Amino acid sequence: MERGNKSTSTEFELVGFSDPPEHQPFLFIFFLIMYMFTIVGNSMIFCIVRIDPQLHTPMYFFLSSLALVDIVFTSVTVPKLLINLLSDSKKISFAGCIMQLYCIFALGNLDSLILAMMAYDRYVAICRPLHYSMLMKKSLCVKLLVSAGVIVFLHALAHSILMAQLSFCGANKVHHFFCDFAPLIKLSCSDTSTNVMLLLTETSLLLLFHFLCIVFSYIRIIFAILKMRSPEGRHKAFSTCSSHLTVVALQYGPVLFTYIRPSSEYSLNRDMIISVMYTVVAPMLNPYVYTVRNKEVQGALMRAVSKIACPCKK
Repeated sequence: MERGNKSTSTEFELVGFSDPPEHQPFLFIFFLIMYMFTIVGNSMIFCIVRIDPQLHTPMYFFLSSLALVDIVFTSVTVPKLLINLLSDSKKISFAGCIMQLYCIFALGNLDSLILAMMAYDRYVAICRPLHYSMLMKKSLCVKLLVSAGVIVFLHALAHSILMAQLSFCGANKVHHFFCDFAPLIKLSCSDTSTNVMLLLTETSLLLLFHFLCIVFSYIRIIFAILKMRSPEGRHKAFSTCSSHLTVVALQYGPVLFTYIRPSSEYSLNRDMIISVMYTVVAPMLNPYVYTVRNKEVQGALMRAVSKIACPCKK
């Protein structure tokens, strides 16, 4: 049965965080600070990995790729949110909304795939160290990343095309701070069964595949670490994985909760907070987790600071 008047929408209104109005200046400062930390932290990781020869390894190649994706991923939502918090008009065009949805699906899944590749890299390094240089060649890493990009962008394209074909009702107020799947589906007057089925099957399988790759890699890693006789060896092996596990927990908890469930369970306040976790908080914390927990990144950062402070020093 159709709900309301069916119409061809030309724009939406993003009403997330619009009430109460007196909180908006505080929220603007809060999100601006987090966005600045995200850009600075991930740019630092990306530049350090690129300029420091000691970090030209598969693990840090994937880490720099993750940092670049996180910069773009956050920039898809936060700048528009900041504008809306200072403006009475919170409009976004229909094309802009679909593009935002596309980028969220594509970049979010690319983030997850890169984390899965990093887990595989740690598995090979710890469980098959003698074959590491042969299995994790630079050319293979590049091919894995390109293949992941093709998969996720086709995946996002399918969702975006199906969403663009729907008709929407009423005032078209999106009760979120960006164009996400569940709030858009709630506004549609069309039959959304195909969209929901695609989300609950293909998207769920894709996310679960990433997650299971990480789980199986770390099961093998844990068994390998427990077999090590040297406490120093066990500590070193664990320290190389702890940063990655922290980032995985920050990324996968909110994402799995958001997308692997029926859209009918969508709750405005709860889901917006969860969305902030994976679109703003996780990308902000990722580079600092790796800097604090990783001695190689700390060393590269110190060398970079030393070169800047004393450029004449070789």
